[in-house]
Formats: sequence, C-alpha cells, structure tokens
Amino acid sequence: MTDTTYTPPSVWKWEPGNGGKFANINRPVAGATHDKALPVGKQPLQLYSLATPNGVKVTVMLEELLEKGIEAAEYDAHLIQIGEGDQFGSGFVEANPNSKIPVLVDHSMNPPQRVFESGAILLYLAEKFGEFLPTDPAKRTECLSWLFWQMGSAPILGGGFGHFYAYAPEKYQYPIDRYTMEVKRQLDVLDRHLADNRFMAGDEYTIADIAIHPWYGALVKNRVYEAAEFLEAHTYTNVLRWTEEIDARPAVQRGRMVNRTWGEPNEPLHERHDASDFTEKTEDKR
Repeated sequence: MTDTTYTPPSVWKWEPGNGGKFANINRPVAGATHDKALPVGKQPLQLYSLATPNGVKVTVMLEELLEKGIEAAEYDAHLIQIGEGDQFGSGFVEANPNSKIPVLVDHSMNPPQRVFESGAILLYLAEKFGEFLPTDPAKRTECLSWLFWQMGSAPILGGGFGHFYAYAPEKYQYPIDRYTMEVKRQLDVLDRHLADNRFMAGDEYTIADIAIHPWYGALVKNRVYEAAEFLEAHTYTNVLRWTEEIDARPAVQRGRMVNRTWGEPNEPLHERHDASDFTEKTEDKR
C-alpha cells in the first residue's frame, strides 16, 4: 500500500481539467452549456446515444423488438459525442436534465414522451410493446430485481473499477483493490445465479439480460477496460456461457454496432435511421 495520504479541505473547490480521460467534460453543475436543438428523423422513436454499455442496452432492445416484427419500434439513432460535450446542448438537456446518454423521445405520442436512464427506457419499451418482460408476477419481479441490480451495480464497475483501473491519470492501489474486490464479488453473484439459470430471470430472455450483458458480458470478453486477465474472467464459466449465447443473437450483433465510433473500419454504424443501414454496412465489408 502507498503511504500517500490526502486530507480533504474544509470546503471542496473544483479545479477544472484535473486529469483523467473525461476531465474536459466533468463539472459540478448541471444545465446546458450551449444552444443546440436535437435532430428529429422520420421514425416513431428518436434515440440520442453513443455505444457505451448503457447506450448498447437500448439499441439492442430496439433491434430485438424489430427482430420480432414490431414495426412500431422503428427508430432513428442519432450520435451523441460525449467527449465533445454534445450532451450539454440545450435540446439534449431538455430531453434529459441529467445530461447522460442514452435518452429516448417517443414521437408516437402527442406531446412526445421523453424517457431517460437506460433502465427506465428498457422498462418503458418492454411495457409499450409487451415484450421481454414476463407477465407472470413472480417472473416479472425476478426480472425487475435483476434489472435494478444492474442499475445499482454498474456504477461500481464503471465509475469505480473502470475509472481507477483504466482511466485515472495516476494509479493508486487502494481504490483499485477496493473496486476490484467488489467487481469480482459481482461477477461471482452472476456466476452462481447463472449456474442454475439459462438467463437472468430463468429460461426467458428479458430486459434483465439486455441490461446486464453490455456491462458484464463485455467485461468477461475483454471488450471494456482490457481487464479480463486481471480479473481472471475465465474462471466465471457460467457468465461466459451466458455471454456467448447472447452474443450470437442477430439483434445483439446489430445493436452493438449502432452509434459506435471505434473498432474495425467496417464495424461502427455511427447513426442508424433505417434497417437498410445494416445492409449497406454488410455490403461495405465485401
């Protein structure tokens, strides 16, 4: 352990640009920084997002709904470049006062309905279209318990472990040890549960799986933080089995492409406005 200590001041003062990958967009106040209206496409649902794990939850959900033939789930996915501060534009802040992606605006309603927070969006879409949320009361409760488990647990993985292990300007043993211990405990929770269940709520694929997979599935497959070896991800065999089954779903493969700006040249689909966007992307690979 390091012997470096920090004594907090009596009153904390913000020092802009204090280091870290996202220092240029972090600030201790809310609200818009500039005027910028959100674009509106032709589809009933308008999504404003980026293909982070929270963003992928919603694009996968929408693609799963379309896979079932639900045409009313057609959507425009507009790219929000969080590194450039798009989430602080006036239009985005009006849609989500918390200035975080993703945010959905449902224009099939009058007035349009805004929905922010990824878990709330999944629940909204599941209830709107009657899919991926069990109707049996016991199974529904199990599904929602795991959905809210993800919403409470992922900040430990992302803002805790991910920040101090991958993004912090300096590495300190205490926070890395502390958050590594908790993330491994979370993986063990999942692994023990999935030893007896095909999916998070039993045999039925639900919004609980759609919420958890982009975070913990990506973690064990080394798609976030490049920490799979560090965490001994190969030991969580049930999480890996579950991840690989979900990875194989066509809607998941499409959903992971949308609003993505990194990866192999033909992998990202910066914006999605029609199903043909995927066809054109596939043709580009040939």
